[in-house]
Amino acid sequence: MEQFKIMEDLRVYLKTLEKWFARPVVKGEHPTLYLNPNSSNKDVINGIQRDDFIFSSCGNWIHPSDEHGLSFSAHWQHLKGIHRMKSKRNPGVPVSVYWVLEASDIPSGLAFIADPRDRKKQHYLLCATERMHVEKLREKLEWIADRMSVIRDAQVGL
Repeated sequence: MEQFKIMEDLRVYLKTLEKWFARPVVKGEHPTLYLNPNSSNKDVINGIQRDDFIFSSCGNWIHPSDEHGLSFSAHWQHLKGIHRMKSKRNPGVPVSVYWVLEASDIPSGLAFIADPRDRKKQHYLLCATERMHVEKLREKLEWIADRMSVIRDAQVGL
């Protein structure tokens, strides 16, 4: 285990890794689910934002898609931009960065896929790769969140 004294040390270390995925999260929110009523202005089903995945018409099933999923940054510049946007929308509230390595054990039925709309390949989606019940997706997203590393109040380093 290595300890980083400053964010620059972490930035240099991350460059040596094959792939990592990060997600800025406002204090009090969950890293993979929308549990607070104010955390999303969109329709949320069982903690999952309806726009992030393709739901069945009944709302109980998630269909696989390479173009829909939970948003993650895979490049330092993209991460900085998203962090800056979240900080501006939530003035005075700390924004932490939750991250996971590509080599991490992601549950079956989920995969990180480059956003097809991003030519630079800096934005990735955590996509459903198989049909699953909404409850199962929620369990998998909770499992991933429990294993994510966190940089608390990342403003200074970014």
